[in-house]
Amino acid sequence: MNASIDDRLARLAELAGVDVRWRDAHDQAQVVRPDTLRAVLRALDLPADSSGDIDASLDRVEREREGKQMPALITAEAGKPLNVPAAGRGRRYRVTTDIGTTLIEGELPTGATSIDALLVPGYYRLQLGDEDVALAVAPSRAFGVEDVRGADRPWGVAVQMAALRRPGDGGIGDFSALEQCARAAAEKGADALAISPLHAMFAAAPERYSPYSPSSRLFLNALYVDASTVNGEQMMRAVIDTHNLRQELAELEWLELIDWPRAARARMTILRSLFEGVSVDFAHAERFMAFRREKGESLERHARFEALHSHFSAHGRPGGWQGWPSEFHDPTSPDVAAFAREHSREVAFHAYLQWLAAQGLDSVQQAARDAGMAIGLVADLAVGADSGGSHAWSHQREVLKGLSVGAPPDALNRLGQDWGLTTFSPRGLLATGFAGFIGMLRAALAHAGGVRIDHVLGLKRLWMVPHGAGATEGAYVRYPLTDMLRLIALESHLHRAIVIGEDLGTVPSDFRQTIGDAGVLGIRVLWFERAADGGFIAPSEWSPKAMATTSTHDVPTVAGWWSGKDVAWRKLTGLDNPAIDEMAERARDRDLLWRALCASGAAWDENAPPAPDDISPVVVAAAKHVAGTPSPLTIFPIEDVLGLHEQPNLPGPTDAVHPNWRRRMPDSSSRLFDGPIAHATCVAIAAARTRS
Repeated sequence: MNASIDDRLARLAELAGVDVRWRDAHDQAQVVRPDTLRAVLRALDLPADSSGDIDASLDRVEREREGKQMPALITAEAGKPLNVPAAGRGRRYRVTTDIGTTLIEGELPTGATSIDALLVPGYYRLQLGDEDVALAVAPSRAFGVEDVRGADRPWGVAVQMAALRRPGDGGIGDFSALEQCARAAAEKGADALAISPLHAMFAAAPERYSPYSPSSRLFLNALYVDASTVNGEQMMRAVIDTHNLRQELAELEWLELIDWPRAARARMTILRSLFEGVSVDFAHAERFMAFRREKGESLERHARFEALHSHFSAHGRPGGWQGWPSEFHDPTSPDVAAFAREHSREVAFHAYLQWLAAQGLDSVQQAARDAGMAIGLVADLAVGADSGGSHAWSHQREVLKGLSVGAPPDALNRLGQDWGLTTFSPRGLLATGFAGFIGMLRAALAHAGGVRIDHVLGLKRLWMVPHGAGATEGAYVRYPLTDMLRLIALESHLHRAIVIGEDLGTVPSDFRQTIGDAGVLGIRVLWFERAADGGFIAPSEWSPKAMATTSTHDVPTVAGWWSGKDVAWRKLTGLDNPAIDEMAERARDRDLLWRALCASGAAWDENAPPAPDDISPVVVAAAKHVAGTPSPLTIFPIEDVLGLHEQPNLPGPTDAVHPNWRRRMPDSSSRLFDGPIAHATCVAIAAARTRS
């Protein structure tokens, strides 16, 4: 034990799920500083600033670990005995359905720790004596590619939603452009269309547009609504003319980079005008009100947040809810209720936007399936949300305060990362019966055939950085992995949707095996599939329990890597390693990659001639190489299908340095796959996936 760390502080941290010791990306042992431990424990509602604090917090956490109080929810696996917490043993038990039908009942004998197994997955109620808790019984694994009807070695394309184009889009991709893209990809044989996160952002702050820094993961970004689908083209044209937006929209449409503030203002102006006409259409209004009733309190809080955020931003209080007057910090306060009454039309507008967005996304998934996709949309679930956003305000018991999610230094970023996001508290999850986590899964799967969980390592542990500390001064906080995997498996089966987990970075040794056994596909990326000598491994050696891809939105495209575009960006932004000649290293890696492509038969000559200067054959061969892996699913970024040089996002730099999340596609969605490189790439992928 490091002498600077108090033994009881270290014990409290370990019992609370905070790793005092950890190993970095270079397998070097590290020890967390005492001040970091105290800050993390404080955020977990386990104060440790004094000896008395530590004693009280130790008592609390030890009682919880010993099962002396009943949890809000218990998870179990179908076909296996259900373990009962110590607090519930020795009592009479009964398991019922949500409508009160009794499935099993009896008395727990003295010393017994479990009750009979339930065979059918689902949500139930468990009564133990006078106490009643929720019970989630999960299948042994998540719904998988092998469970998808009509999917035989499927492949798909990944797109950044905002980057898509269509005539008349006004400068930002929308659900109509996504639908066109889905149909075009399906014509080429794709069974899946993976999309960037569509989570709700901040309507009053369009300059905050990173899809991985949302306001809420329970709702959708209304900027993706195609206004022409609301009340028809004629009505939208009238609104555009009323607000003199025709020239503005045309200019925005032809920009190479998205101008988020301008495009958002124009689109919101149109949507707000269309909303004002809702009361004229009685049937339209009735359907909206039914949606609002169905979504209940969660939607009302989100809509109220948006109205409040807009109000206070306009009155000199921009930023998160923490900067509002204190009487508005509690979503259940009388002041919030009074504000909602006085601004009922504004609150209704934001609820209306969610109704339109849900309809739009649902239409895209239906169109994808109608076009022949076996899976359709694969939603993306961000690892966290903005601490000043809708979710953090609406559901304060569930989320962490005072900590940001990030990553320690690794191969992607030697300085470590602080993403400025909050997420669920592991203790908050247990206290609320995982309500927020389940709601988030359901929101992600509501209009999709699959979900990609960003930084899935967070199911086991997350790197938490205390506010004000450097990214390297964090600690790993552990999460209830077994419970969360069971809930994922259950929800995936209920929605018949596959699950992909982004397992890149500093990965615990047993983690990939664990999620693989649970039916969650990992992700394998061409650039990282290397042998010990640095060479690229053969397709046959790739994991059969992971999705395979050429690149992701955070790493170089095939064309960008081949040309060294990413090296130039890293040098410009200070992310390069001055001790290494990265261009010389890339020249060696290009030769290694080309040899691997030739050896796998993806390129044309098994003798591996000198690597070509022309990028086109490399793009096609790389896709063919990855498509030939035993992965049950391969997904290719649209940038790699088209042979584009620029990646959508460069982690680390601000938009002033690199245009993250602003690049647009070179053509309309309906024509994206018509070019020679795209056609050749799709043909190569389809052929490689067809071979046994």
